[in-house]
Amino acid sequence: MKRILLVTLAFLACSSIFAQSPDEKYGKDVKSLDAIIAAYYDVISGSSNDPWQFERDQYIHSKKAVITRLDENGIPESHSLEAEYVPLALSPKSDFYEKELKRKVSQFGNLAQVWSAFEIRTEPNTPSAIRGLNSIQLHFENGRWWIDSWTCEMESEKSAVVADFLTKE
Repeated sequence: MKRILLVTLAFLACSSIFAQSPDEKYGKDVKSLDAIIAAYYDVISGSSNDPWQFERDQYIHSKKAVITRLDENGIPESHSLEAEYVPLALSPKSDFYEKELKRKVSQFGNLAQVWSAFEIRTEPNTPSAIRGLNSIQLHFENGRWWIDSWTCEMESEKSAVVADFLTKE
């Protein structure tokens, strides 16, 4: 019994020593604006067989990140990143892919504003009519980018936000 306990403790100690830290696993995701926006879309996209990437998602967002969605009437609803995870964790995962259509970046010093039009798909290579526009705010600190907040508006009969964004330079 002592031998089993000793082997188990040794295994756990080695696992924690040799396990990759989030910096090692996801450090490449935050080195550039292109990398963090790619990670932003990648963490939410995937097949129903892929596990949620909560750790990676938390890594790219700042601790107090705010998520805001505008409803079809333009009324905002804001919440924390943790609140975003509740419905995801409670429901079974389905095939879901957000595909970026166009991006516009403004950067001044350590601040960046990214406008990103996207399309929601159930298969990675099948175009869809479900589109939205993200406004993503980031800052650069300690050699990496952080997502501080993002606001999303879906295209609808009342809002041609994506069509307008795609046609403007």
